[in-house]
Amino acid sequence: MPSDLHIHSTFSDGKDTPEEIVEAAKAAGLHYIAITDHDSVEGVTELYESGHYGSGSLHIIPGVGFTAGDAQHEVHILGYNIDIYDAGLQEKLEEISEARWTRFTEIVELLRGLGYEIGETEVLTDEGFCKAVGRSHVARVLVKKGYFVSIRACFDRLLKRGRPAYVPHFRLAPEELIDLIKGAGGIPVLANPKEIEDETVVDRLIQQGIGGIEAFYPTYDRQDT
Repeated sequence: MPSDLHIHSTFSDGKDTPEEIVEAAKAAGLHYIAITDHDSVEGVTELYESGHYGSGSLHIIPGVGFTAGDAQHEVHILGYNIDIYDAGLQEKLEEISEARWTRFTEIVELLRGLGYEIGETEVLTDEGFCKAVGRSHVARVLVKKGYFVSIRACFDRLLKRGRPAYVPHFRLAPEELIDLIKGAGGIPVLANPKEIEDETVVDRLIQQGIGGIEAFYPTYDRQDT
């Protein structure tokens, strides 16, 4: 049954609005999709409240995506079939959102201290800006201003871990995220397990209550899957 259960919209770092995603999924003949924006359920909420939520043969699974981990490993956890209006979930998403904005401000201040002419307003008004501000939005503006030839080059020089404008982002512990998703009635699923490069971490996540593992990923070959 053709499906895509890991989609980002303009409410995080995706290029298409939730409505555009629904129309594209219908055109592609998909039966199930899940919008799993980073730290946000606003895209799913918009579909609900605009009357675009599921019609005909297309079924939409409400989802969300989180980043967890420690200094050695970054872990991405998806929550499927969640109650997007759950009070505990909404409270935690608000906390994460506030931390994201603080991080954004710190990154811009570091860049200006390094001699890059960039301000918060021009990032927030950039035509490629999505709802949840992050490093990719900052990098996009630096590329447009001619400092770098690509977003990847900007990350390699300034924004990835260990570089001069990197600011660690707020992360919950994996077990806390698993409990949060379950508390909202959802199923926690480990995304892109190959990226972790440590199967003991995967084993530990399973023991902590992970309910599934993403087996199909754009960069995976048959052996990976």
